[in-house]
Amino acid sequence: MTVFQAFSQFERDLIVERTKEGLQSARARGRIGGRPRVNKRDIERAVKLYESKAYSGKEITEMTGISKATLYRYIKSKKK
Repeated sequence: MTVFQAFSQFERDLIVERTKEGLQSARARGRIGGRPRVNKRDIERAVKLYESKAYSGKEITEMTGISKATLYRYIKSKKK
């Protein structure tokens, strides 16, 4: 292992350690990371609108605020 590789690994370990400390600190302050979940009621409403065949996917996404990809993913999982 060369000196440069050792230094690079040491630097990476420091970054990982600081990142973990930062996440722990944020959790201690009540912060939750990640993407917010989609409201279940909105999804159920969107699926019902889709199943009624009265609205297009685009209209449903505009009415509920759920993306088309999310809508179709839930419809697909519901069929299984």
